[in-house]
Amino acid sequence: MAKDVIQQDGEDVVVREDTAKASRGVNWALLSIGAFILVAVVLLIIFFAGAASDGKIESPAQAANANTR
Repeated sequence: MAKDVIQQDGEDVVVREDTAKASRGVNWALLSIGAFILVAVVLLIIFFAGAASDGKIESPAQAANANTR
């Protein structure tokens, strides 16, 4: 059976290949979720900074009505 080395709690551990692949998969999933959350936070900050730059924050309905006047 093939063996592979992963790091667990700062130590190198020899495990089966399928266990190592699963461990790497979990690491990539957590990294992807973290990146998604980071992008969402940056977009929220940009949105609120843009909305507050004119001094008032309006709902989308209020903004749409303001353009018809």
